[in-house]
Amino acid sequence: MFASFLTGAVAMGVVYLFGCIGETLIEKAGNLNLGIPGIMSLGALGGAIGVNLYFAIFGTGDIIGIFLMIIAIIMSGLFAALGGLLYAFLTVTLQANQNVTGLVLTTFGVGFMKFIGSSMDQSLLTRASRSIKTLFTFYEDLGVFGQLFFSYGFLVYLAFILAITLHFVLKKTKVGLFLRSVGESPQTADAQGINVTVYKYSAILIGSAIAGLGGLYYVMDRSGGTTFVEANIEAFGWLSVALVIFSMWKPTIGMVGSIIFGGLTILPNYLGISNVQLKLFAMLPYIFTVIVLIVTSILDAKTSKPPQGLGINYFREER
Repeated sequence: MFASFLTGAVAMGVVYLFGCIGETLIEKAGNLNLGIPGIMSLGALGGAIGVNLYFAIFGTGDIIGIFLMIIAIIMSGLFAALGGLLYAFLTVTLQANQNVTGLVLTTFGVGFMKFIGSSMDQSLLTRASRSIKTLFTFYEDLGVFGQLFFSYGFLVYLAFILAITLHFVLKKTKVGLFLRSVGESPQTADAQGINVTVYKYSAILIGSAIAGLGGLYYVMDRSGGTTFVEANIEAFGWLSVALVIFSMWKPTIGMVGSIIFGGLTILPNYLGISNVQLKLFAMLPYIFTVIVLIVTSILDAKTSKPPQGLGINYFREER
């Protein structure tokens, strides 16, 4: 039972991890994007459209898993990045309020997904999901070890690879150093010849594309393609934003935090609790996030705080 619970926690946590990685990258550049729930919804919609596009190109015969996966990921990332482009244009170019823009983007993304998705063929998503949910077919032969490490789909491994890659880029590369400087003090970065606008746009677009994969993963892997329009993706999006704070803007801690959040999400299924208790369990990730905020504030650890320029629009003329 413990192996089953841990496997489920990892699998569910990946929904949060994609959103956390994307939002961490965006916030490191100094932008607070509360549109992540909408962007994840757009990613789910793009992935579903990608599945329909695959069947339109290759027909409804035997599924070529690699082609299906590639098309679904590209379309998911593209739709999510378009949502990010809208956010970047409004907040970076037009200097609109970041909080208001993010909330509007969430409303738009969720509504747009439900409106377009209601006309899609659900059976195609369910069929495509079977080739996405499992990457290694031999995991059952390895017992508990295989279940813990090889029973997931491609997107699960991709999420952890992206988290490790982002950690390396932020800590070990010049690009990461410049990105962090833009988030901490865009005025200083600009004075040093760093193109603040380019770095902000790049972080927002790439981060949004990554976050959008969380929506694709939930629809095509966790729900097996059976839940799309009814999917409560925006709830996972808000928890992904909370996970960024919980992880103290560190992708590697985000990996652990995602498993914790995933475990808390599925724990009621193993306890047989009432509806009232279920609501209390749903609050736990937020409670843990608040505790982390309190502890880091008391310790006053600079490495555990958000970028100093987070949420503040940069006016070059005021430099």
